[in-house]
Amino acid sequence: MIDSLVGLEDIELIRLRAALDVEMKRRKLAVTVGAMAEQLAIQFFNGTAGRPNLQPAPVGTANVDALSRRGERYSIKGILNAKKTGTVYPDISDRDKQLFEFMLIVKLDRDWSLQVIYEFDWNSFCKCRSWDKRMNAWYIGASAKTLSKAVEYRPTAI
Repeated sequence: MIDSLVGLEDIELIRLRAALDVEMKRRKLAVTVGAMAEQLAIQFFNGTAGRPNLQPAPVGTANVDALSRRGERYSIKGILNAKKTGTVYPDISDRDKQLFEFMLIVKLDRDWSLQVIYEFDWNSFCKCRSWDKRMNAWYIGASAKTLSKAVEYRPTAI
């Protein structure tokens, strides 16, 4: 099917993309890298012995995407081609207030499959985070040096 896309005119490709987006939303499938990362991280943790079971956090929960049964808060950031994660907005009154217990950085392959999950606890997040002046928020750089400071989880080959 992918090879047949090459022969499509630009407008046909755009209309296909729009139709695909509508159908994916109807089926409640992830349509963004971030949403896919959250879904993959939760599936991976729930299917991996020794990892806590996670459930999605309520929609609109600031900086928290999943919760463990023990009440631990997880911020999940997906990266595909990015050099840094999405932003983590600090508490308005206390810039250093703890916002979550763990951050999961979910690195996806070009086909949006799970490549690796990097886990930072709050303390390691604080040591590795950088400040984005434009966004007034924290982020983690995706350099090998920074990511080497995280606990790494890779899916097992099938």
